Amino acid sequence: MKRRVIYAILTIIIAGFVYYQELIDTSKNTYSDRDSVIDRVESSFDFLPTSTTNQIIKHRYYTLSYNENNEQAEWVAYELHPNQLQRIDRKRPYFIRDKKVKTKSADYRNYKKSGYDKGHLCPAGDRRFSKNAFDETFLTSNISPQNHQFNAGIWNKLEQKTRYWTKKYGKLYVVTGGILTDKNLKTIGREKVTVPKRFYKILLDYNQPEIKAIAFLIEAKDSNKPLYKFVTSIDKIEQITGIDFFYQLPDAIENKLEATSDYKKWSFR
Repeated sequence: MKRRVIYAILTIIIAGFVYYQELIDTSKNTYSDRDSVIDRVESSFDFLPTSTTNQIIKHRYYTLSYNENNEQAEWVAYELHPNQLQRIDRKRPYFIRDKKVKTKSADYRNYKKSGYDKGHLCPAGDRRFSKNAFDETFLTSNISPQNHQFNAGIWNKLEQKTRYWTKKYGKLYVVTGGILTDKNLKTIGREKVTVPKRFYKILLDYNQPEIKAIAFLIEAKDSNKPLYKFVTSIDKIEQITGIDFFYQLPDAIENKLEATSDYKKWSFR
């Protein structure tokens, strides 16, 4: 009898210690992902663009608008913070379908023997701070067919430059996608995944005292041109895509930011 009482008391003590430890871990924002530096990022996503498809999918670390006709996202949007830029090696998982896409995102096998890379829209390199965040970029709703030379070349340079600017200016709001409105676009795979001829990336620096934005429109092919040669206005990308990007901003600020193609406020060193 006494032995049972002792065991019961010990069980209660251990359970209480575990619960107390969990409270401490929670207060420190420590989660089960022991390898992560940051496992959860509070993001308001106040600057989500409009969707031409009315199929907006919100994930933990980015949001997208899925275009079923083209079997890919028309845009992927997320905040990028300086403290997220961790150089942590992570094992690349397999690409899987996005279960949140009601119409089903394209299967990764559409890309097999197609001659095109599975090009991330939200780069895996922007989400190395957490295994969960890293793995989430391998949903097929977050990829688009890209020429390898383009993906590994000028597009990769732009992704690296985005990280550089994040460290330099503070958190940025990033919107990326392929131009799906161009005519006579090629498709790959049984599900006819559209191959964009051009890709865009828009960056919004909404840190005080100066709010600024920059937009890029790049042909999906190899290029040795400097990045500033691809700078365009947000207005132009809106005209091409039919997407309204920063309509939540006050009109005066929105109109000024979206009309300019001036890149002098951004360091291209």
